[in-house]
Amino acid sequence: MRYRRMAIEVESPEQLGYDAIDCNLSESSTSDLCLADLELDLDLDRLLLCYGDHLGNPVLREQVAGRGAGLSGDDVIVTPGAAAALFCVATSHVGAGDHVVVARPNYVTNIETPRAVGAHIDYCDLRFEDGFGLDLSRLAALVTPDTKLVSLTYPHNPTGAMLTHAELLDVIDIVERAGTRLLLDETYRELTVTEPLPMAASLSTSAISVASVSKAYGLPGLRIGWMVTRDPEVAETLLAAKEQIFICGATLDEEIAARVLTAGERILMPIQADLAGRRTAVAEWIEGDDRFEWVVPAGGVVCFPRLRHDVEVDVDRFYDILFRELGTLVGAGHWFEQDDRSMRIGYGWPPMAELRRGLRNISVAVDRST
Repeated sequence: MRYRRMAIEVESPEQLGYDAIDCNLSESSTSDLCLADLELDLDLDRLLLCYGDHLGNPVLREQVAGRGAGLSGDDVIVTPGAAAALFCVATSHVGAGDHVVVARPNYVTNIETPRAVGAHIDYCDLRFEDGFGLDLSRLAALVTPDTKLVSLTYPHNPTGAMLTHAELLDVIDIVERAGTRLLLDETYRELTVTEPLPMAASLSTSAISVASVSKAYGLPGLRIGWMVTRDPEVAETLLAAKEQIFICGATLDEEIAARVLTAGERILMPIQADLAGRRTAVAEWIEGDDRFEWVVPAGGVVCFPRLRHDVEVDVDRFYDILFRELGTLVGAGHWFEQDDRSMRIGYGWPPMAELRRGLRNISVAVDRST
């Protein structure tokens, strides 16, 4: 493995310092919650802090499985966040010289981990002009019987684009015909404008679904994610990967997460309802500043607007003014190996007043850098 730090981590608010940021539009989750917000009767004094079930807390696994038709708790492996799940899937399926197909832009660890193990990566690039839609013919042309893994994320990060149910079935057909595996990062699956897609793992033994409580539930501090597969051989390999890296998960985190998912809709519904107003706030800003254009997000809590091509701006000066003078942080395009005229805006995390102020600051920074 050849590790290198990614720009999205080096320039993250945790590293820059939250005290240096007045308007944080860089986060890719809903607002962080504390235990009191969850209104759970935890009473964890007698919880035994032992080595836990290597697969993960049984109640938690059943709760995850219940979100997909035909799944059982035995199909679920709990991990320390979705990042660990993505790492386990990539490193257990891909080695040096192996062929991988990755949609781009993407959550960058889905690109960087295969790259770190020396894989040969073909990119299925998503284009603004196509509404960041997945080009199924391009995907089919890239996937061959030698392909070890196809890596997608939907609802999409950083654009908020979605697949239709029919498109997901087409993707699975492409993967099954090639005899390869689909990794679908479903982190935002429960945060869609319309009906969520089914869990990919519930549709095919060739699919591995990954998600967590970090983004949709605003609980990244719990470090709870999971990977789901109905293929027993793949599950055994993924469990081996988890055991060799972590042995098992944190008993305390898994117990709390089990109760969160058991509460389910009670916690998630107000979060979902709040997002509608936040999307509207971003839409109003875009409509009021014709120097920007975007693809309206269909899911998740992020979007990926860009400066129109005919807008003359010193991009480096724009970001410098935005952060150093206006205290506003967004996810610059290079976080996702894209042009810096594009930026990821996370609209689910900041308080509404901070979101609106941050959006205004983006426009001000353009004014000062043209």
